[in-house]
Amino acid sequence: MTLAATELAFRAAAVALLLVLAASLLSDFRNVLAARLGAAFALGSAAHAVSYSVGTSSLVPAWHAPLIAVSTGNIVVFWLFTRALFDDEFRLRRWHGLTWGLVTAFSFVSCLWIAPGGHVRFAVTAVNLIVLGFIALAIMQTIGSWSADLVERRRRVRIFIVCAAALYGGLNALLQILVVGSDVGDVANTVNTGVLASIVAAIVYAMMRVDGADLFPAAAEAAPAIAASQPVGEDAAADQKLIDALMRLMAHERIYRQENISIGVLAGRLKIPEYRLRRLINQGLGYRNFNVFLNNHRIEEAKAALADPAQAEVPVITIAMDSGFQSLGPFNRAFKAVTGVTPTEYRRLKVNAV
Repeated sequence: MTLAATELAFRAAAVALLLVLAASLLSDFRNVLAARLGAAFALGSAAHAVSYSVGTSSLVPAWHAPLIAVSTGNIVVFWLFTRALFDDEFRLRRWHGLTWGLVTAFSFVSCLWIAPGGHVRFAVTAVNLIVLGFIALAIMQTIGSWSADLVERRRRVRIFIVCAAALYGGLNALLQILVVGSDVGDVANTVNTGVLASIVAAIVYAMMRVDGADLFPAAAEAAPAIAASQPVGEDAAADQKLIDALMRLMAHERIYRQENISIGVLAGRLKIPEYRLRRLINQGLGYRNFNVFLNNHRIEEAKAALADPAQAEVPVITIAMDSGFQSLGPFNRAFKAVTGVTPTEYRRLKVNAV
């Protein structure tokens, strides 16, 4: 088999896997934002598999430019996908779509006018610096949110998906900048498409090994009742004692008020490994996200304060800060997600009910 035929086979395999992945996500989880963004990312990656070549000449066929533009804009989709994947409360905004449109449009203009106009190095460097910037944002989002995920298998799959995609995209962007204007030959393109097909296959395999309902929860996690439920584990009695100790920390010491409280800090207070605390909160109390667990307790305290006639003149932001929130915006969003109303509306309803 020639190099050209091998490269074509790798491209076809990658595109086929990506199309199957997109169809599967839309079929099973079409109502879940993270899954829809994952499907969009898969489709954009298919465009990348069709259009990408290592090295860039100044001339791009007109039919090729839209594929390259969509492939470039796909990095914005990747960033949004990582945000939705690690934050069940993430919602798309107009400016997200505008950002995708601007990146895609700039790539399209670069293909048809900037690069052919004698500015190949500028066009390629600018586009790939944008790609690297969004990859950096996605990695920071992953690092910042990963520890809050309490479902161990899901944590591993999520980190693998993000790291594999970011590593491939980042290395390709750097390579494009380094060899801009050069034709590096069929070997490099064949190796690149082979690596892409392998990464896609590994991601698909990894996703098959975790429950889809865990990877893409059907909706933002509803806050379970604060009261401890029966724990699940090899030693139920020991687990129950730990859960009781955890609930005392939350109810009596109100440790959720502590600034930058993390699951590692909480595990240290209980003198148990972090992985065991994750399992207890997830399997024993029914939470899938550590921040939701903390916010449930914070909101319960805020609800009590807002319903207290003696605190009717206390500003909402003061109540939010006293409950452990660092700013008003996250407090309002978390409060409405749990109660269905804003803190101000909740206070008014409680006051009128008295």
